Amino acid sequence: MAEQQADILTAENLQLWRGDRRLFEHLFVEARPECMVHIQGANGAGKTSLMRILCGLASPDEGQVCWRGERIGRVRSEFQGMLAYLGHRDGLKHDLSALENLRFCCGLQRSVEEVTLRAALDSAGVGDAADLPVRFLSAGQRRRVAFARVTASAAALWLLDEPFANLDAEGTAFVARTVLGHLEHGGLVVMAAHRLPPELSAARVAIVTLG
Repeated sequence: MAEQQADILTAENLQLWRGDRRLFEHLFVEARPECMVHIQGANGAGKTSLMRILCGLASPDEGQVCWRGERIGRVRSEFQGMLAYLGHRDGLKHDLSALENLRFCCGLQRSVEEVTLRAALDSAGVGDAADLPVRFLSAGQRRRVAFARVTASAAALWLLDEPFANLDAEGTAFVARTVLGHLEHGGLVVMAAHRLPPELSAARVAIVTLG
C-alpha cells in the first residue's frame, strides 16, 4: 500500500488578474502542520481572492494548488473533507438558528452530534443564542457562530479570511487562542488578516505579503 502524503497545502506560481490589473504573480504558498501562514496586504491587494483560490472556490489565471501533492481538482472530495473555510462574509443562513446553521454546514462533510455542535457554540460564547434565528444576532455574535462552524468541523486545514472582523477584544482573544491550540495539535491554518493579535505571538508564522 502506498504511503499517504503528509497534510500539506501548496500553491505554486499563482498569477491573478483583475481586469487590466495584475494582483499577484509567481506566488508561492505552503501550509504545513503547526505553522500558520499569515497573508497580509492592503485593501484590494487580493487577499480574499487568494483565499478563494486556495480553497478551490476560484481558479488562478496561472499556477496550481495541491493538497498532499495532488491538484485539488483531482482530490476534491478528500480535500473538502479536510477543509474548514471562514470567508470574509459569515456565510450563514439568517432564517436558520445558529445551531441549524452548524448542523447544515458541518453535515455537508460528516455526521456531527448535536452535543458537539452545542459545545462549539458554547466555547465561542454564543451558546445562549443557539436556538435563535441568526438574523436576530449582532454582527459580532454572527462572527462567533461562523467560527464555531470551523471548530465543530474537525477539519485539519483552516482557511480564515479576516476572522477577527466585528469581534470585540474578548472575541478576538478567543479566536486567537483557539487557532493557536489548533496549530499546537498539528493543524494547518492559512489566515488573511491585517494584523495578528498578541495571543498569537507564540505561533510559528510564515508571512505572505501581497501588493
